[in-house]
Amino acid sequence: MASWVEELKFPQLHIHITIDQIIPVMPAGLVPAVPGSSLYLSNLDDMIGARVFTPTVYFYRSNHSSSNREPVIKALCDALARVLVPYYPLSGRLREAKNGKLEVFFGKEQGAVVVAAHTEMALAELGDLTVPNPAWAPLIYRFPNEEPYKVLDMPLVIAQITLFSCGGFSLGLRLCHCICDGLGAMQFLGAWAATAKSGALVTNPEPCWDREYFQPRNPPVVKYPHPEFMRIDEGSSLTMSLWKAKPVQKCYKVSPQFQAQLKSIAQPDDMLPCSTFDAMAAHVWRSWVKALDVKPLDYELRLTFSVNSRPKLKKPPLKEGFYGNVVCLACAMSPVCDLINGRLSETARLVREARLGISEEYVRSTVDLIEVDRPRRLEFGGKLTITQWTRFSIYECADFGWGRPIYAGPIDLTPTPQVCVFLPEGGADSSGTMVVCICLPESATNKFTEFLCLKDSI
Repeated sequence: MASWVEELKFPQLHIHITIDQIIPVMPAGLVPAVPGSSLYLSNLDDMIGARVFTPTVYFYRSNHSSSNREPVIKALCDALARVLVPYYPLSGRLREAKNGKLEVFFGKEQGAVVVAAHTEMALAELGDLTVPNPAWAPLIYRFPNEEPYKVLDMPLVIAQITLFSCGGFSLGLRLCHCICDGLGAMQFLGAWAATAKSGALVTNPEPCWDREYFQPRNPPVVKYPHPEFMRIDEGSSLTMSLWKAKPVQKCYKVSPQFQAQLKSIAQPDDMLPCSTFDAMAAHVWRSWVKALDVKPLDYELRLTFSVNSRPKLKKPPLKEGFYGNVVCLACAMSPVCDLINGRLSETARLVREARLGISEEYVRSTVDLIEVDRPRRLEFGGKLTITQWTRFSIYECADFGWGRPIYAGPIDLTPTPQVCVFLPEGGADSSGTMVVCICLPESATNKFTEFLCLKDSI
């Protein structure tokens, strides 16, 4: 079975880029917002975990002459300007209103930002472009002296187009998570790409703002304990051992055969179906905790993961084209000793119960909890967070006219080492292969690889 899990290596690189131009991109037509106006954001948009930019990079091979590459930048800027008309909230800025709640406001000369850059390197010099590499960081623009987690008064779309000497290029994109969740980001990206490809505005589905759908109840009704938001003083060695040693990013290709085998081993005794995600999340969580040798054994750890709540919302259903945050955080909890010594099926049952516990009422309770007690900082205590990107059409929707990207996805998890990402493999024939990216201290990487490959007993 170990051969069904392959550790992916990425080279140490130094990418030297030259920034040629910073281009403000305004909506190409009239929008229903005037300077001084603002838009409501829901409490799901304003969750503390959403106050970030999600950085992604897309690589495209050359199918045009390297001597005349200006059309790439012009085509992407023109298409973005067109798309910012129906997606006009993305041309605004965030500010804090009363009680620290965020809203989108519109001032003069805001818009998105496109950074045009070039490098003397060729794409081939970057090595394997299917494995996310932290060394790609220069391909995603950050403002000089930009503070971590800064979202206020920032452009909500920041794109860097880097032209390579071979004629290929990369698109480094930062989208503000407060405006869209993963599916919403794919919808926006798909509209931008389709518009660039056709030369005329394409929006399918039509974007829908409608954040008032998630208005809190009056009075708020918090029906659940919501352990996902619990403030926990770190009483285990987990967070300290991760942050003290500079964690390294490890990536593993996991075949569909391994996922299927794991799913059968992880099936709980109650015979209620266990999903591939339940099995993989439980297995990665256990392997990570074992490799980190977490103490004390009676300490209760948390696994959190986002659940797309769109299918749960029935009264009334969300409109098609809604691109805001409709994710709820599910939370499984387990003492260290159960994760280390218990069976995989027991951990998978905890993950499944947390996933299935996200109901319409749970979403409403989350909205009301944030209204009553707006969290001010991210809580890392005793926690691993898994983000599932395997269901996103990130490759399909990112064809701007130059074909599917060679790679599409994140680059560097080490700034948030308690986050693990499940990615789809990029090839057109990947047939369900998953790439698991996780952070560990160098000293724990060999042990984690062994546990992940099932070299210990289940």
